[in-house]
This record gives sequence, C-alpha cells and structure tokens, in this order.
Amino acid sequence: MRNTNTNLNNEKVKKKKKTQVPFRLNILFFLVFILFSALILRLGVVQIVNGERYQEEVDKTENKTVHTPVPRGKIYDRYDRTIVDNEPQNAITYTRAQGVSQQDVLEVARKLAPLIDMTDEKFTKKLTERDLQDYWLISRPEEAKEKLSEADLEEYTASELYQLQLDRITEEEIKEITDNKKDLEVAAIFREMNRGYALTPQIVKNQDVSPEEYATVSENLENLPGIDTMVDWERKYTFDSTLRSILGRITTSDEGLPAEKLDYYMARGYNRNDRVGKSYLEEQYEEVLSGQKAIVENITQGHTLLETKVISEGQRGSDLILTIDMDLQQAVEEILESELRLAKQRPGTQFLDRAFVVMMDPKTGEILTLAGKQYQNKDGKSEYLDYALGTINSAYAMGSAVKGATVLTGYQTGAINIGQYQYDEPIYIKQLRKASWTPYPMGNINDLTALERSSNVYMFKTVMKIANANYIPRQALPFDRDAFGTVRKYFSQFGLGVKTGIDLPGESTGFVGQDTASPGFLLDLSIGQYDTYTPIQLAQYVSTIANGGYRMQPKIVKEIRQPTLEMGEIGPIIKPFQPTILNRIDMKDEEIAQVQEGFRRVMQGSRGTAESTFGNKSYKPAGKTGTAEGYYFDPITQKGYEDVWNLTLVGYAPYDNPEVAFSVVVPNAYYGNRNSHSINNRIGEQILDKYFELKTQNREAADSTDEAEEDSTNE
Repeated sequence: MRNTNTNLNNEKVKKKKKTQVPFRLNILFFLVFILFSALILRLGVVQIVNGERYQEEVDKTENKTVHTPVPRGKIYDRYDRTIVDNEPQNAITYTRAQGVSQQDVLEVARKLAPLIDMTDEKFTKKLTERDLQDYWLISRPEEAKEKLSEADLEEYTASELYQLQLDRITEEEIKEITDNKKDLEVAAIFREMNRGYALTPQIVKNQDVSPEEYATVSENLENLPGIDTMVDWERKYTFDSTLRSILGRITTSDEGLPAEKLDYYMARGYNRNDRVGKSYLEEQYEEVLSGQKAIVENITQGHTLLETKVISEGQRGSDLILTIDMDLQQAVEEILESELRLAKQRPGTQFLDRAFVVMMDPKTGEILTLAGKQYQNKDGKSEYLDYALGTINSAYAMGSAVKGATVLTGYQTGAINIGQYQYDEPIYIKQLRKASWTPYPMGNINDLTALERSSNVYMFKTVMKIANANYIPRQALPFDRDAFGTVRKYFSQFGLGVKTGIDLPGESTGFVGQDTASPGFLLDLSIGQYDTYTPIQLAQYVSTIANGGYRMQPKIVKEIRQPTLEMGEIGPIIKPFQPTILNRIDMKDEEIAQVQEGFRRVMQGSRGTAESTFGNKSYKPAGKTGTAEGYYFDPITQKGYEDVWNLTLVGYAPYDNPEVAFSVVVPNAYYGNRNSHSINNRIGEQILDKYFELKTQNREAADSTDEAEEDSTNE
C-alpha cells in the first residue's frame, strides 16, 4: 500500500515538472517575441517615419568659412619708384577637408604626381628623415604592421606603437624611397599636402609651375579631391640687393608664423602657414602690408570638400612710400664700394671691411639714404655686401666729429663762453700725455679755431672745467666724476648715446664707458674716443646743429597709401607721417650759430681740416671731420690690435640754408700710419656732389613734365 502511494506521488511530481518546463519556455519565447517586435517597430520608425530626415543628415553639407591671405602691399621710394613688388606665379594648392585620413591624402598625392614635376632637388631636399619615415609607414601599411609584435600591441598605447614603428624602420628601407625617383616625388608632394591645416589652402608647388602643369591639373580637378590651381605671389626686389637688409624679409610658406609670435598672430586671424614680415620694414609694418584677407566658404559633405566659394576677394596690403631716394641710394652704395676697393689696395688696410653713409633732411628728419657696404673675401674673390642695417645697429668711436656737441656743452654749463680763448698745449696727468693731433701746439685759440683745426686740447680744458678739475701739469687730476653724466646728458640732447627713434626695430644706443674713475677717459669722452655711437646717431646730431637746435626723429616711411590695381599708379594717401621734433637742445641761438660758423670754417676756412676737399664747392658745405683710435680683435689670428683708426665725417649743405645733412663712418680705416688716407672726406665729397647733381636732374625733369602738361591743356 505504501509503495502504491509512493508511486502515485512520484507520478504527480513528474507531471508537475513537465507542466512547468513548457510554461517557462513559453515565457522566454514570449519575451523574445516582444523584443523582436520592438526592434521591428523601431526599424520601422527609423526607416519609414524618420527615414527621410536621417538620410538628409547623411547627405547634409556644411558651409565653413576661412580667411585666406592676399598679396602684400608694395614699397616705393620718395619719387614713386617701385622698390618691392609682388610677382605673380602659378601655384598648385591642397585644401584638406576635416577627418580626411592619411591614406586618402596619399592617394591624391599619387594621382597628382604624374601631372606635375617635383623631382628637382629644391623640392626633395625639404624632406627630413622624419618625413621619409612617416611616408614609409603610410605607403607600406602591411610592412608597417609587421614592425609590431602581439606583445607590443598588448603593452603599448597607439602613440607609443607608432614611435616603435618609426624606430624600427631601417636605413635600407628609407633608401627604397630615396633611390626611387617616383616614390621620392610622391613623398615630396605628400609632405606638402600633409603640412596644411584643415580647410586651409596649403601650397603644394609654386616654384616653376609650367603652363602645361597648371592646365593639366586644372583639367583633372574632379579626380583630385582638395587640389586646386591659383595665382600666388612672391616678393620681387626691383633694385636687387640695394637696401635689402633694411627692407627685411618675410617668412616662407614652409616657415609660416614665427614660433615666438605664434599666439600674437593667431589672435589676429592669421593661419599658421601664413607668410608674415620677419624683420625690419616688412616686420615693422606687417599690419599695413598684410592687407585684408579674402573670405572663402568651403562646402563639405562628410569628409569630402565639394566646393569652394569666394565670399570676399579681400584687398592686398596697403603701400609704403619711403623717404629714400633710390637713385641717390644706389649712387652712394656704388661710391662706398668703389672707395673701399681703392682703399683696400693701400698698405695698413687689412682690417678695413665696411663703410656707412646716412643722408637726411635736417628740417624734417626724412632719411634720403641709409647705406652700408661690407667687404669680404670668399674663396679668393672680393664681395661687397649690403650692410645698410649697420647704420642703426653697429656703434663705433667717432672721434672729433662730436666736438660740436662738446663746445655747446661747454657753453651750456658755463665752462666757456662764445669766442673764449684757451691755450692749446700738451696736457700731462702724471705720466699720461694728451695733446692735439698737430705736430706742434696750436697756441692761444678760440672756439672757432678749435673747431676749424680740430683742437683736442681745447676740448680737454673745456671738460676739465665742467668737472671742476684743478689741473697741475704732471700731477694727479682730482675731478668731479659727475662730469661724465653731465657731458652725456647734453650729448643725448643731440641723439648721441640714445635711440634716435627711427621707425625701424633693432636700433642700438651704442656703448657707454663704465670707468668713471679715470680723468683720462673723461678727456677721451670730450673728443669722441670713449663712448661709441651709431652712424644714424651721428647724422641726427649734425642735423640738430644744422637746423638750429631741433632734434628731429629720423623717418624712413613717408606715408601709407591705399593699394590700386592700376599699373603705374599710386593710390590715395591713408596716413602721412609728419615731421616729429623730439626735443630742442638747451643752448641759445647765438651759441648754436657759433658752432655752425666753426663747422663752416672746417670746410670753407683757410685752415679747415676738410678745406682741401670742400673749399671750392658751390653748394657751400659745413661739417666736422673725425679720427678715433680704436681696438680691433682679429677673429682669425685671435689677436688684438691697438693703433687702429676710425675715420668719420659729418656735415650739411648749404651751410646758410641746410637741405641735406650726412654722416660718413669708416671703422678700422687703417692700421698704424695716421696719414694713410682720407676715405671719409672722399666719400663725403662724392655723396654731396651726387645729391646736388640729382637735385638738378629732378628739377629739370619736373619742369619738363609741367611744360608737357601745360601744352596738353592748351591743345
């Protein structure tokens, strides 16, 4: 009985289990059905209800605007002669859409390679080792994968893996590229295309693009995504190397924005690969010359650049009109080169390697000429390089040319009076002997004779009075050390030892001697043989004396003008630069007139140090010669040399109504013999002769033009 009951119970349990299993399966099937139904419903919503909208999203195009550079402004001289222009040149560009892969870029580069020639070394030499490594990895993906092991893939990050691949590329593998002319060309093209930023045109080739290349690429643009043709430009220097160091330079498209000013330019809307002024005039007036960028709309779909539309053509940069007379500039540079060549044939000129001239209008501060020439011997061949930059950033002991400032300082401090006599005789401070340059003392002379004959002793005695020194021959000379500061304060009123304010970067102030304990150095300061000055400072100094005591700011830019598309025409003035008076020297008119008379006698007086050169000139010049003993360190022999002489000359003409002032500086003119040559006077004579010759020619040309216009009007 018990067994029967047990069997009945077991059968009930089995039936119950059988009933439960199908029920669970049914629930599972039902849930799966519900999920599939929801999925089908969702797909239906996506495809039927929202299908059109999502398709529009896929096909949607985006319009993104970028700013592209325009040609820079031109630079003209004072008579509207073009100095710097833009020369048009055909260019091939690539604009990369956002999200484009490196493989896509490589594919375009391979398609472009048969259409243009970039096998020349000027293109391929730009390829760095890293460029070649990157290209090897991109162009050989399967071989690149083999550079990594399974362990590498598990251990390193993506960037670390890429670096491992780079490190494992062998020289033989790189040689596969460099030995294959076609592969190397594709690598060069790929490099240029890959340097650009998204949606910013990058120049692939703009040098020697032939008309055939330009036309072929233009015809195949639909097969070259992102590639376009355009007319680019490069700077053209009409007068070759003349004034090049002052004009400055711009960066190349390879250089782009200077790293040290990247944030500055990016904040002003520049692209990283824009060309900008890198030095001097090009840099100083970057915002003027750069122009108003063109606005371009790039229409993209996904990773594809569909179309480029020009929204605004932009406007090329504004033009600079310089104060420079390029005819005079070229003539002065030829004079410098000729005189250096002649002087180098004389003995004792082994250290002579440069000369400078600055010419300016003393009434306005306008620079007419900023010239420098530097001699070098390269492989046995003599070369004369442009070194106009040295007129503002190189300083030298100028010698007696500064004696006009010393005399005026003596007047102002009460050390001397107009017409005062002092006895020219050797000065002895213990064993130190200092005298004038003449073989015999000049005797009792006044200020005019001191300037005319260039007395050192007159200046020594003047500055000793400024220093309250009690001079006793062959004894120590107690003096007030503040005299150094007093002399320099008054010298600075003329522009000596301070920045002149010329509208160029990088101006030097010269060297200020630091030893104020020695009275001998104070005496040297009074005759221009202690502190050093630049040629532009010397020109500003003599201009201040010439114009009656006004220190004018030297200017090399006369005005800014609007650009014009008309050939041979100059646009209207945007901004003229007016003459700027920096200060009026603290001397009376009659005191300035006394020094002016002394300067006239230097060139016109019977005993003037420059009378033999300028005495018979019809333009009636005035000025002051200078000779300063310097020190030369020879970088080749690593030896220092004393008894090396600088020659200088300052002046203006005509003396009674100055229209041009100038400085001539010839450092290290000769070694040893003080009477070796007078290159300073010869240069000064020729530059003044040329100035007045050109003045006459320009006046005659202007008269002829006026007559022609008048005849045309009458007709």
